[in-house]
Amino acid sequence: MYNKIILIGRLTKDPESRMTTSGINVTRFSVAVDRTFAKQDQEKITDFFQVVTWRRLAEICAQYLTKGKLIAIEGRVQVNKYTKDGEDKQMVEIVADNVQMLDRNTAGAEA
Repeated sequence: MYNKIILIGRLTKDPESRMTTSGINVTRFSVAVDRTFAKQDQEKITDFFQVVTWRRLAEICAQYLTKGKLIAIEGRVQVNKYTKDGEDKQMVEIVADNVQMLDRNTAGAEA
């Protein structure tokens, strides 16, 4: 069995970073990924993925990633099950092992 995912997309908002009670850095963000279609007349569909990073990668993501950045993510899919208000729920997220910024350096450029 093999659980591996690679995504290329843009951040939908700035990452949210925190530290666990045991002192481990964790950063979460969401990425919008457009689907591609064979026919030109079809409207594009965008999928949204929740991504979590840990430890040093979490620190780097919190420091350098911002809303709208184009990134590549390599990681695994994880399903978390929990109960809220007596109702069973599940949340699918991507646990990133590697994140690469794909935008060109635009330091000093006006938005």
